[in-house]
Parts: sequence; structure tokens; C-alpha cells
Amino acid sequence: MGTLQNIQQWSITHHPRWLVILRVALGVCLLVKGIFFMMNAVLLEQYLSESGISNSSLNWLPLVITWAHLLGGFLLTIGLFTRIASLMQIPILVGAVIFMVSRQGMFGRGSELPFAFIILIMLFFFLIEGGGPISLDTYFKKNRNTRQEIW
Repeated sequence: MGTLQNIQQWSITHHPRWLVILRVALGVCLLVKGIFFMMNAVLLEQYLSESGISNSSLNWLPLVITWAHLLGGFLLTIGLFTRIASLMQIPILVGAVIFMVSRQGMFGRGSELPFAFIILIMLFFFLIEGGGPISLDTYFKKNRNTRQEIW
């Protein structure tokens, strides 16, 4: 067995059920943030332009961030491709944390830095842990043989 398979097997056998609630909450938070970015695209573009990102990136970056949050949040909520969805979110959150520290300081008034940092830690956790026993990842893995017999 490879290292990834060993980690996955360990995570399935040692995954407390309350972590499912935490994974779903993380997914819902990212989904809501994606909806917020969709409704306030001008605000997101303004934040990105203030960060000093090149003008050529300002055309596509807000769209990518919005849809990555929407898709990643949905996938984390249902537990499908959990590790890939977490990995997809990590660069966005690292950029957000760096941007917020440089813009507002560590503990600026009204700062979303603590929230973004907690989300980043949770993404790293679910990147390692996976979806757990109550996820579509596990469901499809358990029923892989049944699907092959039907087709």
C-alpha cells in the first residue's frame, strides 16, 4: 500500500463523526463567501486592484476566485473530491491571509483575518484527513465493485 492509501485508511478508521459537521460547515462557509463575491463582484475587484495585482489578472482572477469558492464549497459540503476541493482553496486563502495582513494589520478593526486563518487551517486539515466515512468519496469507494458489475 502506498502512503496516500495508508493515510486514507487510517483516516477512515479514526474519523470522529463530529468532523463531518465541521466539513459541512466549512463547505457552507466557502459557498456563502462565493455567493457574496458573486453579488459584490465590484468589491472583490476593488480589493484585488488595491493589492497591487497586475491589471491583466484583474480580468479573470475575480471570476476564478468566485467559482472556486462556489465549486469547492459545494464539493466539501457533499464530501466529493474533498482533498482536491481543499487543495483548490488553499492558494486562494493563503493569498487572502497575506493580503489582509498587509492591508489591515494583524488585528485591524473589522478584519476577517481570524476567520480566514481558521478556514485555512481547516482546509489543510481536510486535505490530509479527507471526507471521512460520511461522504460521497467513501460511498463511491465502497460501491465501486457494484457499479462495475452493472456496467
